[in-house]
Amino acid sequence: MKTEPAQAAGLRGLYAITPDWTDTPRLLSVTEAILGAGCRILQYRNKQASNDRRHEQAVALRGLTRKYGARLIVNDDLDLALFCAADGVHLGEDDGQLAAARAGLDAGSGGILGASCYQSLPLALAAARVGADYLAFGSFFASPTKPQAKRATPALIAETKRETGLPVCAIGGITTDNASGLIAAGADLLAVISALYDAPDPYQAALKFNSLFQEAHKEPA
Repeated sequence: MKTEPAQAAGLRGLYAITPDWTDTPRLLSVTEAILGAGCRILQYRNKQASNDRRHEQAVALRGLTRKYGARLIVNDDLDLALFCAADGVHLGEDDGQLAAARAGLDAGSGGILGASCYQSLPLALAAARVGADYLAFGSFFASPTKPQAKRATPALIAETKRETGLPVCAIGGITTDNASGLIAAGADLLAVISALYDAPDPYQAALKFNSLFQEAHKEPA
């Protein structure tokens, strides 16, 4: 079993992912509520904004994550992650891209490298070999972001942790009503977009997700 890398330490809990909002003040306001509720890992993902807007938002989010002692991960853009001094980058399944990102992060001050592995243990093993710090699987449920995505199974979480020793992130349609089963299956991180950013009260939604982790990991009396 692989030893968990130092930069992966503490990768547990709610993992908020930003929606494709171009309204920066709205994005920052809702994100601050989520961070204020105790979320300590945030991924900046925006496939719709212009390059200038993405730079503006990433820098502003870096400021918020520092304020709340949270980690910032940038989706699919190593250059932007380095530009805003993020804590890491999250990439897709390409081994070469992952290896290049690992080298790019290590050439600086290091950083977290996350990898999307979809529903595939072989992809996860390949990502682990080139230096990924956590492995993401999904979609576990129907998702507004990717409604037609294939489904991953909870059994894949435990199998991956046995094989790699790395933290596992679950993504796709996760809500406070279905999250407990994934935590029980061994998910270290729950990546959430809609159930946070589209919630009537994002602060309370984040509190609820955090409470599910606290309940699952509390010591027996």
